Amino acid sequence: MPPGPGGVPVPGSLVDGCVASETDDRSPVSILLPTHEWTDACQEVCEQVGPDDELLVICDSPSDPVTNTESRPAAATVVIAGEPEGCSGKANAIAVGMKLAEHDRIVWTDDDFHHPPDWLEQMQADYERQGPTTEVPLFVGRDPLAYLLEPSYVTSTALAAAGLMAWGGAVIFDRDDVDEESLLGDLQRTINDDATLGEHVDFTGSDRLRTVEIGGTVRESLERHTRFMQASLRHGRWGWVGLALLTSILGVVCLLYPLPGFVTATLGYAGIYAAFGIRRWTVLLAYPATVLSPVLIGYGLARRTFVWGERRYRWRSMFDVEIVE
Repeated sequence: MPPGPGGVPVPGSLVDGCVASETDDRSPVSILLPTHEWTDACQEVCEQVGPDDELLVICDSPSDPVTNTESRPAAATVVIAGEPEGCSGKANAIAVGMKLAEHDRIVWTDDDFHHPPDWLEQMQADYERQGPTTEVPLFVGRDPLAYLLEPSYVTSTALAAAGLMAWGGAVIFDRDDVDEESLLGDLQRTINDDATLGEHVDFTGSDRLRTVEIGGTVRESLERHTRFMQASLRHGRWGWVGLALLTSILGVVCLLYPLPGFVTATLGYAGIYAAFGIRRWTVLLAYPATVLSPVLIGYGLARRTFVWGERRYRWRSMFDVEIVE
């Protein structure tokens, strides 16, 4: 690893790492996993890395806990991405990781959901069968507001399953599928990595749901909701925007006609839950979620700044991002 002054890793450099010892016949992949610390998900991915694969664990700073060699296996190579300028920390991490990745087959993933032992094998099989593939997220809450938002977030599940939205937590594609120079240029001047990738590559949804726990506090859920709303607006996810508009109209109708509104909203979302095999009590929150949707959507779109990770961003337009603090 090339050190900076005083032996500190410089941005864009690699901290020592090697590959795992298992063998298989599939195409080698470069797995990009942005994180600040070594999590259970990191360990799960690491255990699936083949002898010709590479796992790049990407952080911002040499002071991030994941750079501690005692906290991670040797199969992971740590990349120091450096501080972002004019983009989100995650988009910057992915862009730096793409530049350093050795292989043509690329997987992006996250550190906040369970990766079963056959996760990487399934992703590879998906690509061989249908080309660029996104797995399908199911966002489940950990605080009162996140619970309330669950029914509306099922729209993300539906859009990813239909291939209308890429989920950066689990995507696989090849360098030949994308104009890489254009993609990297866009990543380093915007916020959302997956929505930006979706502008450059057409994905097919897999038939698997990945449960992702969100929130923890009402404040965290508000910040995430704001980011989701603004990403949908900036990236022109008109399918999602259309659903949000329809939900807002239904919210007003449900408020005016409570009993038929409760029945319609609950049965409607129950049908979506059933279609994806989701068994969550939060379907019972469909009515209050629908009634409050105009307020929550308006709040998310009206906010001038929002927090993601440890940074506050002002996202004026698609490629106009300011890191406020």
